[in-house]
Amino acid sequence: MMKALAAARSASFPLPIAALVGLCALYLVVGSIGHDPWKADDAMHLDVAYGFFGGGDWLLPRIAGETWTGVTPFYHWVAAAAAWLTQRALPFHDGARLATPFFGALFLFFLCRAAMALHGREAGLAAPILAIGTLGLLVPVHDAQPAIAALAAGALAYYGLARLPDLAGALWLGIGCGGAFLAGGLGSGAPLAPLLLLPLLQKRWLAFGIALCCALALAGAWPALLAQHHPGYLAAWWDEELATAAPHGSDFGRDHLELLVWFAWPILPYGLWTVWAERRQWRSRHIALPAFGTLLALAWFFSHEARPLVALPLLTPLVLLAAAGAHKLRRGAANAFDWFGRMTFTLVIGLIWLGGIAMWSGWPPQIARNFAKLEPGFAAQFSVVALALALIFTAGWAFVLAKLPRSPWSGAIHWTAGAIAMWGVLVALWFPWIDYGKSYRPVAESLARALPKEHGCIERRYVGLAQRAALDYHAGLRTQPESSRGVCRWLLSQDTVPAGWTRIWEGHRPGDRGERLRLYRREN
Repeated sequence: MMKALAAARSASFPLPIAALVGLCALYLVVGSIGHDPWKADDAMHLDVAYGFFGGGDWLLPRIAGETWTGVTPFYHWVAAAAAWLTQRALPFHDGARLATPFFGALFLFFLCRAAMALHGREAGLAAPILAIGTLGLLVPVHDAQPAIAALAAGALAYYGLARLPDLAGALWLGIGCGGAFLAGGLGSGAPLAPLLLLPLLQKRWLAFGIALCCALALAGAWPALLAQHHPGYLAAWWDEELATAAPHGSDFGRDHLELLVWFAWPILPYGLWTVWAERRQWRSRHIALPAFGTLLALAWFFSHEARPLVALPLLTPLVLLAAAGAHKLRRGAANAFDWFGRMTFTLVIGLIWLGGIAMWSGWPPQIARNFAKLEPGFAAQFSVVALALALIFTAGWAFVLAKLPRSPWSGAIHWTAGAIAMWGVLVALWFPWIDYGKSYRPVAESLARALPKEHGCIERRYVGLAQRAALDYHAGLRTQPESSRGVCRWLLSQDTVPAGWTRIWEGHRPGDRGERLRLYRREN
């Protein structure tokens, strides 16, 4: 009895709830605002929301005024509403991008509740820590990214699944599955759809009916409105959804494995350990549900192109699986992982500091030259605020290393605290340099100055969606597909053009050597 009590005390989660909430809020907000739209997803999704904000048809996602069948609009509705609420305090892109930390917070909340329902309070508190320490979440959760809304809906679905056979659980399961489709289309809804069948295994017919009806009602709301008002767009959108969702790249290739190793670190090794440690309880609900969800997400991932966004549905079930066993690692493995995390992030934070000092002071000269070579023309300006923020994050990391009580959760908490500190120092010291290289604002404004005020229509050739979105957002410039009728006097191209055109402008982002926009004027 005494040994059991001692084990329970040693496994208790060492962070108070206030500290846990603070870490999650810090992670979600830092880096989400304070920079221009970046290529590619950030710029495209912000321009869709900008179209809604400007009074466009809220049923039709558009980029630079042209309908885009590549998304469902739920995230963009919320982003436009967030921008409207914050328009007096923030520029549109910063206000709209707050939709991502909003959905990120919902994701962490429902993940915590699902883990509590499956594994108990300690694992529930640990689940958000495991999630925000996962490397694959770092970039999309700070972009304008609809996949985070789908991730939040997926966490709600797993929370409902964990509460079955309660009818309230069936309701949340249906809302989560339908919401994932509404937020991310088939790419987000399909990996969750088989979960709707699980109540049938328990012969809970009413629960199955509630979940299915809620999922269909929510998922079908937007397509039903499209069928009534824009049937042509609905057909084009559905064709693209089917083409995107169809299996391709299903060779279980090396690219998938390489991406999975870094994307799902450290929850992948934790999850594998849980499967091994609980192998005799694989039929138990707390192991079987997240394991089944993980297999579904892995099957989806390996049957499609190896991209981080395709792997995102894997995070929720894998975190739930990892939360069951992360604190049960054997002492030697736990100490080795803890040491690896502390050393890795201490080294990385030190290197980020070195890079920031080099940009500000020019020393060490070789590092300063490397930064200048990557982004020609960038001139770093010393900032007391940036220095103070970087010092605060660094001091916070040192405090965690020195004061965190030893427990079976120490390795996971050290890893996540290190990831947050690294991200905070990077945002404080390097974001001006990163923004300088990724922003299209100077290119768009330079192009606008090269055009006369009454320039008329502009045709385009090989101009991508992200470029069109940035030109529309920053300079109000919209192009139309190239035509053989000779209607427009102007042509924007990334390719050479036939005779009869005169080049009057060329522009590109400073460090981008492969992407150059050229503006041509028709000679006659």
